[in-house]
Amino acid sequence: MVNRRIRIEKIAIKDVKLRTFITEDSSRNEMVQHVYDITYGTVRKNTDTVVVIDDSIVRGTTLKESIVRMLSRLQPKKIIIVSSAPQIRYPDCYGIDMSKLGDFIAFRAAIELLHDTGQQELLGTLLNKCKDLQRNNQLHTENIVRQVYKPFTLDQISAKIAKLITPPDLKIPVSVIYQTIESLHEACPTNLGDWYFTGNYPTPGGNRVCNKAFMNYMEGKNVRGY
Repeated sequence: MVNRRIRIEKIAIKDVKLRTFITEDSSRNEMVQHVYDITYGTVRKNTDTVVVIDDSIVRGTTLKESIVRMLSRLQPKKIIIVSSAPQIRYPDCYGIDMSKLGDFIAFRAAIELLHDTGQQELLGTLLNKCKDLQRNNQLHTENIVRQVYKPFTLDQISAKIAKLITPPDLKIPVSVIYQTIESLHEACPTNLGDWYFTGNYPTPGGNRVCNKAFMNYMEGKNVRGY
């Protein structure tokens, strides 16, 4: 351990003029392939593990279509993506336009895990629950989407996300490590707006938007939840 040294290098360079998150859906996939450039000669092939830090992982599009594939050209032993934000699981309706559940890679990972474990019937049950609440004008009373994540641990969903952001032809192992809710609160004790991580919305309207977003996803509607 005494002889181990962590090297910090500038490997990926981003064109600050290009913002993929705010780009319209039809153009994002094409743009992410041209946003970053790479520095060669800093990674020892098949020896070094590359750890990159991301502020948050929302869709995972940039990671899969650009960053992971780009880093793989350096031929590291392993690639680790560290997210300073916890898993973004729920829509936001208070300013940030993140209202479609199907866009969130954490949600897609949970859906795949439900299918992998033979629990996909839960989705239909939750959809019917949302419809019952809507008929009774009670869609705002609880966050049904929490039940999608409940069967799985943080590590299980993180492992599935790692698979989803790894290009199918890539042989280098990729893993994802997320900040936890507890450590986030410890780091930011006076800023507790965590509803897109926890589903604890500050107003009943948040639950309504989240449940509506789930109904839209299940019914194949590519529209906002509000």
